[in-house]
Amino acid sequence: MTTLTVYGQDGQRQATHHEYATISGILKDIGVQLECWEANQPLAEDAEQDAVMAAYKDSIDALSRKYQFQSVDVVALRPDNPKKAEMRQKFLAEHTHGDFEIRFFVDGSGLFCLHVDDKVYFVLCEKGDLISVPANTTHWFDMGENPNFKCIRFFTTADGWVGDFTGSDIAARFPSYDQYVASLA
Repeated sequence: MTTLTVYGQDGQRQATHHEYATISGILKDIGVQLECWEANQPLAEDAEQDAVMAAYKDSIDALSRKYQFQSVDVVALRPDNPKKAEMRQKFLAEHTHGDFEIRFFVDGSGLFCLHVDDKVYFVLCEKGDLISVPANTTHWFDMGENPNFKCIRFFTTADGWVGDFTGSDIAARFPSYDQYVASLA
């Protein structure tokens, strides 16, 4: 279930929301877009990039009319990937991007942690969620110790994913993906 938890910068949990409309509204107030997409055809769990793109063609086309993407691709990371710890580490430090970051979760889940003003917004994205984080928004992403997701990534620059790291240790002061998900159970 898509979940939003708002923390104070001091790490104190202020509120948790499970209602999609509420989550979307709160995120909209900080400039973050959250949408729910559905495939327009059946999709096998082991579907490769072409099948995934075809299943979400209508939604991808609609988003592409709004933005001029340089590339769109599909990335998947599973618990048996030997480089999972290395891949996870890349995104755990607080960073920004010169452009917005858009991810659509075809399956699985991941945790976007947005540091906006004096709050930290934990957005647990799951299958069907599209999130668009505005340019220059400080954030980090945690896929967990045993990542299990497939995402469509949208890039408006030829360089793809480029993180500008803030040097802050704030991410280390908050729950990890695994701790957060366990706290919701």
